[in-house]
Formats: sequence, structure tokens, C-alpha cells
Amino acid sequence: MVSYGALAYRCALSVLASALLLGCGAATESVTPAVVSSPEPTAPTPPPVDPAAVGANELGLVPVLMYHQVTAHPAGEYDQTPEEFRAELERLHREGYRPVTAADYISGAIDIPAGTHPVVLTFDDSTVSQLTLTGDGRPEPGSAVGILEEFGSAHPDFRPTATFYVNNEAFGGDPRALAWLAGHGYDLGAHTGSHANLSRLDAAGVQRELVQNLRAVAAAAPGVAVRTMALPLGVFPTDRRLAAAGEWDGTPYAFAAVMLVGAEPAPSPYGAIDPAGVPRIRSGRGEVPFDSAHWLDRLAQNPSLRYTSDGDASRVSFPRGLAPEIAAAWADRARAY
Repeated sequence: MVSYGALAYRCALSVLASALLLGCGAATESVTPAVVSSPEPTAPTPPPVDPAAVGANELGLVPVLMYHQVTAHPAGEYDQTPEEFRAELERLHREGYRPVTAADYISGAIDIPAGTHPVVLTFDDSTVSQLTLTGDGRPEPGSAVGILEEFGSAHPDFRPTATFYVNNEAFGGDPRALAWLAGHGYDLGAHTGSHANLSRLDAAGVQRELVQNLRAVAAAAPGVAVRTMALPLGVFPTDRRLAAAGEWDGTPYAFAAVMLVGAEPAPSPYGAIDPAGVPRIRSGRGEVPFDSAHWLDRLAQNPSLRYTSDGDASRVSFPRGLAPEIAAAWADRARAY
């Protein structure tokens, strides 16, 4: 006598073999065999890159580029045409630069592929030439953000990100703009409420400008952390400490970095950096010997000077001769070769 378990087993075998229930009895319902899927093969973890093989130097210089208007009709020395902006992005990509935000930079969260170099793209004044959203909420193609997004689509290894130092009524007062930027991987920084010359304000006025600015950002993009600020006109308040921290009307503020209108690359965040005054470079090619073209040329000619990633965000790699330059806070992640 055949047991019920054996009968069921035979039926299952018959279904798997021919999908015909022969010999299993007219009252037996058809059986759909269970499909057992094999686990997806996991890609093997690539071995760590040899820092020496890529010339890693994470104590090198980082270009922090400063942009203002991106317009077909530049009105000032800080402006660029869309064609000039695209050409600069092409150069950065071709020479191995990969964008990180100012917040990433100052916190040491630089996670880019081995052999590449970080670049921080910063935009001051929150103008409509930087970002204008269409009726359906997309960046205008000719705006700075539109160009960045287009470039990132064409070059998937070049993440379209930047830090925007915004004033109140940012981007023409479009209430969607700050939330769009925050939601698409861009970084927001403070630039005072009215683009004030901070040297002309008393202490209360400086703190009011910054707190009102932060409140405006919080209202437009709730939950967004504003980690850095850029000095309007590159001018400090009389009490320089108030650019980095203060309080007004019961609201305190503290920035991890204050960005200058400087004229040279920034130091590595793992070395001798003064977060109260991080230099930036004017973008483009002008009449002054300290714009981005000048510095990109110089770094290309002297590659040992620039920050080159080892591809591992958990460690800080550099040539052994630079060991004295690493800051104590990062010593436990240091890897000299």
C-alpha cells in the first residue's frame, strides 16, 4: 500500500517532469511546482587600491571654485557664459576632478574614486542665472544647475553637485528652489539675508543677518543642515568670530567653515586648515594670475601638489614624507606609504 506522502511525492515529480497528473487520481487538484530561485551572486569586494599605484596624496590641495552669474551677457569679472562654464566642467572631468560639496570637504567626507581629485563648486548670491525652475519643476537648461545636470547625465562618473550660498528671496523668490536643490543632492550655505557688507554692521546686525538667513532656508527647505557660510564681498565683520558663530533673537548659529573670496586652492581637510577662513578661487580665465585656469594649469604641471584620492573614504593616504602634516584628529586614519 502506498502512503499518502509517497503518492504526493510521485505527483510532484510527475508535474515537474511533464506537467501531466497521470496516475494521481481524478480528484487530485493540479499542482504548481514551487520555483526555488538561486541567490543572486554577490560581486566580490575589490581589493584595496595600492595608494602608491595611483599616487594618492590626501594631504594635497583642493580647488574650491567660486561662481556668480552664468549668463550669455556677463556683467562682471566673476561672471561666465554658459559656454565657458561647460568648457570648465569638461576640463575638470578630463583632468580627473570629481565634485564634492563644501559640507563634504570640511567634514572630511571625501568619497571619490581612486586616482581622482576633489573639486568644490560654489555659487554665491542665489541668482536666477544659477537656477530657474520651469513650470513642471525642472531646471532651465541654460541655467548653471541645468548645465550641471546635463553634464552629469552625459558623464555618469561626474556627480552633479555644488554648494549654493544663498540670500533671502533666493533664486527670484521661487519657493520651490531651495527644496529642489536639497532634494537633488546639492548643498546649501549661508550668505546673509540681504548680502550685507558685514564690516558696516554692529555685532547685533551681523548676527541678525545670519540668523534671518538661516530661518529663511529652514522655512523653504525644512530639515536641511547649513554647514558653511560664505562672506558677502569677501568681507569679515569687525569681530571675525561672529562670521562663524553667534546668536540673535534666541537662535544660535555655528558654521563648520567660513569661505573667503580667496585666490588659491584650499588645504586638505586632514591637514593644517583654518576653517574660519577657507580660500576659494575665482572661476574662469581672466586678467589676474589667480583664477581657476591659472591654478588648474599649475596643479596639472605639479600633480604632487594636488589632493589625489586612494578610493577608500575610511583612510587618509599620503607619501611618507608628508606624515608631519596630518592633523592629530585624523591620525588614526592615516596611511603613509
